[in-house]
Amino acid sequence: MKYADVVKHLLTLPGAELSIKWGDDHIYQVGGKMFAGLGPRPKKGEDHGISFKADDMGFEILTKKRGITPARYLARAKWVSLDTLDRLPDKQLAAYLTRAHAIVAAGLSKKLRASLGIAESA
Repeated sequence: MKYADVVKHLLTLPGAELSIKWGDDHIYQVGGKMFAGLGPRPKKGEDHGISFKADDMGFEILTKKRGITPARYLARAKWVSLDTLDRLPDKQLAAYLTRAHAIVAAGLSKKLRASLGIAESA
């Protein structure tokens, strides 16, 4: 998945917003809570990684794959870090990012989720 495609996908998720933190990290949030992070747009020819929230099973599965590690400082919160955006097939990466958003959104209050247009999960 290309950097621009990842950004586009992240910003299409309900209530998702971009926040620049810690100098130049592009942090994607829902309801003020982080669910994914990218560095600044890479220069041509540079690889780019991503970090995102995972559920328990996703964390265990992903961290067994080459190039995917527990995220620095956030591993105990079940965040993973991919060294390149092409470490997973596009559809799979998009699904994990959508799941990261859903995990974090589920922890928001009912009122906040409603105000962000996030449907109740079954």
